[in-house]
Amino acid sequence: MPKPVVSEDKRRRRRPTKNGTVLSEQLIVDTALRMLREHGSAGLTARRLGLALDADPSTLYRYFRGMDELTLAIGDALVGQALRGWEPTGEWRADLRAIGLRIHAAYVAHPQAAQLTASRVTGRPNELAADEAVLDVLRTAGFPLPDTVRIYHAFIDQTLAFAALDAASLALPSAALRADEAMWRSTYARLPRTTHPRIAEAAPLLASRMVDSAYPTALEMLLDSAAAQLKSARP
Repeated sequence: MPKPVVSEDKRRRRRPTKNGTVLSEQLIVDTALRMLREHGSAGLTARRLGLALDADPSTLYRYFRGMDELTLAIGDALVGQALRGWEPTGEWRADLRAIGLRIHAAYVAHPQAAQLTASRVTGRPNELAADEAVLDVLRTAGFPLPDTVRIYHAFIDQTLAFAALDAASLALPSAALRADEAMWRSTYARLPRTTHPRIAEAAPLLASRMVDSAYPTALEMLLDSAAAQLKSARP
């Protein structure tokens, strides 16, 4: 059976590691994020994390019941980074746009961690705070409850789906990423109009747009749809 997880306060009073570091949940999560950035998900193990922290790997299980719980904490940390400093303005479109762009940016800043966590439901404080914020923005704007839940569902899933997609590209080896981006100029831009007329006419725009994330555009389309729904719902 896994060892019981003790409170943060009790853990902080325990002896420091060999190099004098006092472990905390935040320190472990921060170190795990660094390891993911440097070595990818395959490099994140309890043994390697213990070595990075100069602690016995078994010590980690006083903070997390297992590596899966650590994964959830990493995902929650990304959401926490996204929400840091955000305050509602009272204008629902601006508020949802800000939350979405912040979450997307936080995940894309840690592409290896994003791939590992974007599809997970953590149930931890930062995730709950984000969900409460989105729902409150929609309800305060006047959306009926069924519409609120429907838009919330689309908003969250769209944000995390684009975060995972964009993170997967950024996590590629640099040569593969450059090759993918160059494909729009080396192949698509050279297709003849006789065989691919629509691609040929769109090729210059495709080459300039397809190397960037479509999330901001998709987000605006979702907000437009929500605005139309709100207008029709009002007397």
